[in-house]
Amino acid sequence: MPNLRSLVKRRKAIRNIRKITKTMELIATARFKKALDRATEADAYTRKIAELASDLTKSAGDVSHPLLAVRPEVKKTLVLVLTANRGLCGGYNGGVLRAAMGQIREMRAANAAFDLEVSGKRGAAFFKFQQIPAAAVYTHFEDKPQFDEVDAVAQKLIDLYTTGAVDRVIVAYQKFHSIARQAPVVETLLPLSSVAVETTRKGPAPDPAAGPKGSYDFFPDAAGILNELVPVAFKVRLFKCFLDSAVGEQIARRVAMKAATENAGDLIKEVSRLYNRTRQANITKEISELIAGSEALK
Repeated sequence: MPNLRSLVKRRKAIRNIRKITKTMELIATARFKKALDRATEADAYTRKIAELASDLTKSAGDVSHPLLAVRPEVKKTLVLVLTANRGLCGGYNGGVLRAAMGQIREMRAANAAFDLEVSGKRGAAFFKFQQIPAAAVYTHFEDKPQFDEVDAVAQKLIDLYTTGAVDRVIVAYQKFHSIARQAPVVETLLPLSSVAVETTRKGPAPDPAAGPKGSYDFFPDAAGILNELVPVAFKVRLFKCFLDSAVGEQIARRVAMKAATENAGDLIKEVSRLYNRTRQANITKEISELIAGSEALK
């Protein structure tokens, strides 16, 4: 029969854990709202600048940009994996890491060279355990990634691609579709021409082979405008990946902490029920012993 004192201690410990998980759920809810607002505001800008870059590239004639050039042979790929610095967020980190490992296994099977860069302590620890060395690890991105911080990473990737150190840049992250739907994906960011222009508007998707929506006059010249616009389009695209990751992390943590709080409540009820049954059994046993003792004295 369980000890009453141990049951009291266990119930108290579960109640303390429930307070912690409830607090973490409230914090994740507040952070999620702020991250969602930032991602929603950036979505329209990201989509529009991608459409503008696509239209200007088609209207520029023979003028192109190094970030748009598709290499005939991919000698080396850079893989950027976006994970969280902390756990307790359900399957968020696991989903992203499984997607990244699937891509890495494909490249290893094809004997393709690649460099790995990881954002987040969880991803860095995972790849260290897998004995896959990371060329760079970023641990300063939290639930509020700043554009200036992402800009430094994006400029580094641009320099690697334009100098020919890498021929392709792919990113593994949690893509945000809606509050009810997020999915880990692996997307190609460079060359930029391989990135499909997304749209959330109703109606058929634009035809990639179609020409620009309007005519453009370039001043002073098309090359100068593309040199300014194309890198910005890539940086904004990468920034949107970080924002989506931040939203996905907070959604996963909120769901996980809500489930943990509910499970703790159910466990408290179960322990309380066991405590009451044990206490009642002890009282019944004591009464029986008293009755037996009084009968023996007669």
